[in-house]
Amino acid sequence: MRPSVLSRAAHSRAAFLPAVLLGTGLVLGSAGCSSGSSSASGQSPTASPSASVTAGAPNLDAAGFAELVKAPGTVVLDVRTPQEFSQGHLPNAKNVDVENPKIADEFEKLDKSGTYAVYCRTGNRSKAAQELMLSLGFTKVSNLTGGITAWKEAGREVVTGS
Repeated sequence: MRPSVLSRAAHSRAAFLPAVLLGTGLVLGSAGCSSGSSSASGQSPTASPSASVTAGAPNLDAAGFAELVKAPGTVVLDVRTPQEFSQGHLPNAKNVDVENPKIADEFEKLDKSGTYAVYCRTGNRSKAAQELMLSLGFTKVSNLTGGITAWKEAGREVVTGS
């Protein structure tokens, strides 16, 4: 099986990302397998519901993510497969499959100055998508810690269909 574009992109930007993430106060362990991370101060970068989205890459819990998706102009990106998306997604979410070999091209079509709320099933793929977006020059990309699973557990709305 050949590696996905996302995997190759993660490896090709290995030297670039640490500098970007250190500049935002975040230090990440690995891009693919863990949704957890820690900040330079040793505290979790998971933002509180009242956290503002500024340059950087906050990871938000369901309450903070709900606040972000209500903010005018926020684009909600579900980075799961189209099949997963059709089984239930956040209201007004746009499906951009992170496993698509041309995912970087899809992200390049988006406004890099926009605010993005990114999620997947458990937070792993959306964390990788967040990091790829940051490496492409996006500055306001937030990840839903725990993904749609945490969203549902918090009693938040999910819609079905396309």
